[in-house]
Amino acid sequence: MNEQVLAPSQPFSRVEVTVDSPYPVLVGRGLTGQLTAHLPPGAARVMVLYAQPLRQAAAVLEALLRTHDLEVHLAELPIAEAGKTVQVAEAAWRRLAQANFTRSDVIVGLGGGATTDMAGFVAATWLRGVPVIHLPTTLLGMVDAAVGGKTGLNLAEGKNLVGAFHQPAAVLCDLDYLGSLPKEEIINGLAEVIKCGFIADQTIIDQVQAAPQQCLDPKGAVLDRLIGKAVAVKAKVVSADPTEQGWRAVLNYGHTFGHAIEQVENYTWRHGYAVAVGMVFEAEVAVRCGVLRPEVLQLHRSLLAALGLPTTCQDGQWDQLFQAMGRDKKNLGRLRRMVVLEDVAKPALLEDVDQGILQQAYRAVAAGPRHLEVPVPAPPAPPAPPAPPAPPARRRRGRR
Repeated sequence: MNEQVLAPSQPFSRVEVTVDSPYPVLVGRGLTGQLTAHLPPGAARVMVLYAQPLRQAAAVLEALLRTHDLEVHLAELPIAEAGKTVQVAEAAWRRLAQANFTRSDVIVGLGGGATTDMAGFVAATWLRGVPVIHLPTTLLGMVDAAVGGKTGLNLAEGKNLVGAFHQPAAVLCDLDYLGSLPKEEIINGLAEVIKCGFIADQTIIDQVQAAPQQCLDPKGAVLDRLIGKAVAVKAKVVSADPTEQGWRAVLNYGHTFGHAIEQVENYTWRHGYAVAVGMVFEAEVAVRCGVLRPEVLQLHRSLLAALGLPTTCQDGQWDQLFQAMGRDKKNLGRLRRMVVLEDVAKPALLEDVDQGILQQAYRAVAAGPRHLEVPVPAPPAPPAPPAPPAPPARRRRGRR
């Protein structure tokens, strides 16, 4: 195999995820050409999983891989959450069988969070585990789904209920993909960046407060720095708790209620939009339980609104939302658990919160219009082809 690769066009940062099999997360521009440098020895075949809008980008990647004498297979997935079903996974498995994929061959996830979720799950389950490399093309994918080894499929009963922990061999966050994303997709990903600030890094909150509009510039230095900070937060948490036995649960801040919104609204909400409302809801719960100052709740509302994220949801859906929250993966038996804040960068787990408090928090956020998903965004343009060769406290507060 030809091991020559194209050097990145600009400086990039490298974060190590120190799990049993450590791997790098690279953040910078011009990183697509680095993919072949991270293929495991002996790899002969690569299957690239991508969603239909990224067909051109997949073709660019195929051309790069073929210059390194690799057998390349492209597998196109349905768009967004429609690509995270058992039927789609089975189709990918059959493609792998027909291509005679072995344990030394590699799967590449090219796309947003739904694509990297599926690519990771297929890699985790084919032959009980083959290498996967993620090349996220959205802000949400870079700061959330691609890092950490969580994979998942959706069922009618809930999001990501079927899955496995399967760490990638590498994650390449090529920021060149962000340049042609619609503004709504940048806003969508910033919800997860803000989440990282609230749970672990005050400087993220400070930077967004200081220049919210600069955060929306996909070619600007402010967003580049925020992405690096968010990736560092996630890498640190995942390294300490790879399979979510404790501290890693803090990464689900805003997700208990956010995932419930996504399910009840039949995935017509963008994930980040739902998580934004989820963070406000969970801050409302924390205030009502006496563990969070009202000023921090107001900070949630003002910061998210400054970026164009919603802070309210539709009224009249409490029963469905409460039922959906009952299937949250953080629950243990009949014990319901929720991540909240005691302060910025000080998360905690609340257990067995009184239903009355939850319903009061819902009333506080169910005061606005329905935030429907906008039409499927145009795909990002592929980068130019390379030239040939402290754990949170456990609390039992909330009952009155």
